[in-house]
Amino acid sequence: MPVPLIDLTRDKAQLAEVEAAVVRVVRSGQYILGPEVENFERELQEYLGCKHALSMSSGTDALLAPLMALGIGPGDEVVMPTYSFFATAGVVARVGAKPVFVDVEPTFLCIDPARLEEALKKCARPKAVMAVHLFGASFDVDTVLAICRKFSVPLIEDAAQAIGTKRKGRMAGSDGLCAGWSTFPTKNMGGIGDGGFLTTNDDQFFALCKLLRNHGQAELYKHNIVGGNFRMDAVQAAALRVKLRTMEKVTAQRRENAARYRKLFADAKLTEWAQLPTDQDRHAYHQFVLRVPAGKRDAAIAHLRQQGIGCAVYYPIPFHRQPCFQGLGFAAQDFPVAEKAAAEALALPIFQGLTEAEQIDVVGALAQFVR
Repeated sequence: MPVPLIDLTRDKAQLAEVEAAVVRVVRSGQYILGPEVENFERELQEYLGCKHALSMSSGTDALLAPLMALGIGPGDEVVMPTYSFFATAGVVARVGAKPVFVDVEPTFLCIDPARLEEALKKCARPKAVMAVHLFGASFDVDTVLAICRKFSVPLIEDAAQAIGTKRKGRMAGSDGLCAGWSTFPTKNMGGIGDGGFLTTNDDQFFALCKLLRNHGQAELYKHNIVGGNFRMDAVQAAALRVKLRTMEKVTAQRRENAARYRKLFADAKLTEWAQLPTDQDRHAYHQFVLRVPAGKRDAAIAHLRQQGIGCAVYYPIPFHRQPCFQGLGFAAQDFPVAEKAAAEALALPIFQGLTEAEQIDVVGALAQFVR
């Protein structure tokens, strides 16, 4: 039977709860912000252990608003890893600032602290560091934060893929000035459309971002600053409140799936052919990304898809090779780890609800290809 990369419809009981929550909102007549959104924000604060949570229209806007709040613009520089989803770099370009790319470390493919420090030394006007918790693994927060303090720049955590992730027993996203999160449907806590949220422990920064979320409006028709429309719909908040209640279960299921893959790969004697993701304090496994021989990766994908196995490449083109950033003057040879990862990465199904039989089929199909 085919094995999808992700199936968002398997938990029928939860889907029924989501449907009921949506109906509740429809009947309420309160569709933008309001009680559903406020309750969702309070529940996020409790789950993540943060002082403030601010719902947003998307994970992208949850990264854009902090840059606007910091007044980052033309001539400023924001340092980030070159290997991530495009929004990380895109929001910096949108405010007119220059994204400064650095290579990633080889274990978790998160920002390399040594390269980060080198880049900051070369920056003329560094205004922030935006580091990414990639695929559900945390970057080296302690080291990165120490470097940020050394250069007197704030740390913005891109936690779009990190809901449920823990490092040293603490939830990801609570160490920097703020963190931006995504609730895109395929995330571990996915909504029924676009959405995201911002978290921070800084009262003044929270108040400023809250103003920015709604056109800078302090009171009706009085705009203290120029903001944007980054509001979350009440329907999204209602659906996400249902999803949030099961986050610990979801994280446990994904971690169990990862552990099962490790056993299946070992049993199939594939651990020398494929490098499996390294586990962490609490890796949330938003993605389960293998590293396979670069010359075999695309053929392996074709074989898996022929067998009905869902798979994907995250990410085939690092930021420094994106056409829109060619004018920045970065060279591929300056990012050897990211270049290697882009040629070797292969993501397999890891979603909650994935069955043991399906995982056996996935590994069996890969074993057939290797042999």
